[in-house]
Amino acid sequence: MIIVPKPRFLDMKMVSRRSPIGTFARNRSGNVAMMWALMGTVLLGLIGLTVDFTRAQALRAQMQNAVDGAALAAARGDTLTDEQRHAAARAFFDAEMGDYAAEATLTLTDVGDNDVQARGSMPMPLGLAQIVRNEDWTLSVSSEAERSGNNIEVAMVLDVTGSMSGSRITSLRTAATNLVNTVVRDEQTPYYSKVALVPYSMGVNAGAYADEARGAIAAAESVTNAAWHDGISRSISGITRANPGVVTSNNHGFANGQTIYISGVNGMTQVNNRVFTISSVNTNTFRLTGVNSSGYNAYTSGGTIRRCLNATCSVVVTSNGHDFAAADRVYFTSVGGMTQLNNNVFTISAVTSNTFTLQGSGGGYSAYTSGGNAFCVVNGCEYFAFNNAASNALRVFRVSTCVSERLGPQASSDAAPGGARVGYNYPSSANVCPTTGVTPLTTDRNLLNTRISAFQAAGSTAGHIGLAWGWYMISPNWASLFPAASRGVAYNTPETLKIVVLMTDGAFNTGYCNGVISRDSNNGAGAASERINCDATNGAPFAQAAELCDEMKDEGVIIYTVGFELNGDNAAEDFMEECATSSDHAYLTGGGAELIAAFDAIAASISQLRITR
Repeated sequence: MIIVPKPRFLDMKMVSRRSPIGTFARNRSGNVAMMWALMGTVLLGLIGLTVDFTRAQALRAQMQNAVDGAALAAARGDTLTDEQRHAAARAFFDAEMGDYAAEATLTLTDVGDNDVQARGSMPMPLGLAQIVRNEDWTLSVSSEAERSGNNIEVAMVLDVTGSMSGSRITSLRTAATNLVNTVVRDEQTPYYSKVALVPYSMGVNAGAYADEARGAIAAAESVTNAAWHDGISRSISGITRANPGVVTSNNHGFANGQTIYISGVNGMTQVNNRVFTISSVNTNTFRLTGVNSSGYNAYTSGGTIRRCLNATCSVVVTSNGHDFAAADRVYFTSVGGMTQLNNNVFTISAVTSNTFTLQGSGGGYSAYTSGGNAFCVVNGCEYFAFNNAASNALRVFRVSTCVSERLGPQASSDAAPGGARVGYNYPSSANVCPTTGVTPLTTDRNLLNTRISAFQAAGSTAGHIGLAWGWYMISPNWASLFPAASRGVAYNTPETLKIVVLMTDGAFNTGYCNGVISRDSNNGAGAASERINCDATNGAPFAQAAELCDEMKDEGVIIYTVGFELNGDNAAEDFMEECATSSDHAYLTGGGAELIAAFDAIAASISQLRITR
């Protein structure tokens, strides 16, 4: 600060005329005038400095206000690119500086993790002060502002059911892509913005995360042999019409009480493909115990006898070290030769460490040649056998990487999957698992947009399962399931928001019992012949979803809902309103353009939350 000394004037009335001072004052010589001129110049310069300093202070205060505001504008522009952030700061600076803006400079610098430093400067030409300093002053100020904002974790739960086909799925792809491109920023420091995708229809395709989420699938047992007879074959030369019938087979080698299987007889065809116990055995003949053949056709020729491995002539399968037990059911694929086993379910009647017997399989199967797999058929196995809701007929469905609801006390929670697995999913060929799996939280816009572009419309509506997985995507309790960069942070982490966006085009119509769509599911979930003969274990899907919404909101999760062409479905519309964080977070749209507009509005709202909440 320049301090200008106050001039000290002498009171001339008190000075004697005879004094030297009085004489000097009355002196009018040239030297004295020159001295007064010099002193006057200095005095004018000092006065000019005072005036210019005062003006400089006013300009500096104006520029300080402009730089402070510019720093705040830059800090609040965290969701913008560097160029956009600088433009916002400069616009504020110019508005505050007014006529001086053209001469002023503004620079922005990121300082540390969260601060922005703004520096302003401008030249100020001097007025009267030029008498003592013929050089412009440069005014400089600086300001720092903390960059405000929040980390954003967003899970989009998107309906890709069959009713979304055609232009609907196209509109959804556009809407979801727009949201991704708005929310996921180029700048991921100091605040990140991540998005996860959960496309759903009759379930959610957990993809590579399925085994850890639901539990691994029980492995198949390898088949190395299968047989129902001991390999001995004898020819028949006659059968009597008597009670009991007597079979002639020279040197047959059989014994009383053994079981045989007869086939290929001409004439007396009633004995073909049947199992018999024999008695009264001698070298060339034996009786068919309990068989009265007197009313049969007369024997004419041919016939073959095979000796069974057991009393029922059932197939004995060799599978070393298998894990089956008596009364278990088993399903076969890829058996060579004895193809009658393939794609059929059998009950096991007896086991040893390396074999098991197929109850009721009878005789007459083709000879085993090679290979084959034997599967258990309960929940958690590769295949699941059940009775359907239409006729109680036996059906067998294969497991998919889709998942169904979690059961038990954690049904509506986000507890870690290790202690509370989600359900297996056994879909019918008419209501298949979505082709696109979940995508955990990521900042990779290209990956997200590629996955969105692959959405295909098919299947029924299990929106409650999609909603649960939307929660799992951002849940800290499920974080270990996903790669490190895709893990949701702890609840209540400072400057972090967790958001779920749920979209559907209709009622949730698909519940589950034992991993198969339940009989009380809506007809949109498929024909009764494709559903299991039991009701949904967890109850109505909308009720399950409502509980999930409440639990999420209790953890501070922000929920947006989008109903797409619900066409007056009051239950669906009410759910959209009730699930959302507030009525302002619920959107009911009537067409593709409105759907896109709703997602754009949500994206803008999320971006605003990022810098203001």
